[in-house]
Amino acid sequence: MRRALVAGNWKMNGRTDFINELMNELVSGIQASAVDVLVCPPAIYLSQVKSMSGSFIAVGAQNVSENPDGAFTGEISLPMLRDLGCEYVILGHSERRSLYAETDLVVADKFIATVAAGLKPILCVGETLEEREQGKTLDVVGRQLKAVIDAAGIDKFADAVIAYEPVWAIGTGKTATSEQAQDVHAAIRAMIAEYDAKTALATRILYGGSVNARNAAELFANDDVDGGLVGGASLKANDFIAICHAADA
Repeated sequence: MRRALVAGNWKMNGRTDFINELMNELVSGIQASAVDVLVCPPAIYLSQVKSMSGSFIAVGAQNVSENPDGAFTGEISLPMLRDLGCEYVILGHSERRSLYAETDLVVADKFIATVAAGLKPILCVGETLEEREQGKTLDVVGRQLKAVIDAAGIDKFADAVIAYEPVWAIGTGKTATSEQAQDVHAAIRAMIAEYDAKTALATRILYGGSVNARNAAELFANDDVDGGLVGGASLKANDFIAICHAADA
């Protein structure tokens, strides 16, 4: 039985006072349950969030360098994240791919480095609206996923998480229907099964595309949707808590 995971990606949002208030509300509202809860703040607030996260909220990063140290101005390394108590790293988010030109191979290198450092990668895959309308969803998702599996090896997916995030549904208010989400999640699991059936059954696949308190329960009710990668709603304590409760239903 896969344990659900609800991950909040705060993106480039937050200030000290806001984070203090948000974390106090989350810690009060999220107690021990059958759901794993994760928040991923901007890197400069990782220490603050970790100090407030309590026993039931894990802390992760939104990105990382594949290099362990060196002359890489502005980058953040995996040893640094481990030093701060991070457990997860989001990799290959559509915004990293589109705005910062991260290729499948760059994402694969970061995935390999993350696993080697003992952190858990959340590998993001997903198609644009144009690609969906052209019927290329599974081609795009398959390319992104297989690039990492082929580079890293399926054995490196033991603790990995996949996040299906249709680009056309991120921050737009549009959401894939429950059926659309399930279809792609099932296809992703089948792709993994081509390499190893046991890994496919164990891998958590999250949905990330305008998840909110209203649609979470319907999305999470699908057999192959194991939680969510939540954007804007993760910055609203009541909404994020409600999404966590929906995953625990």
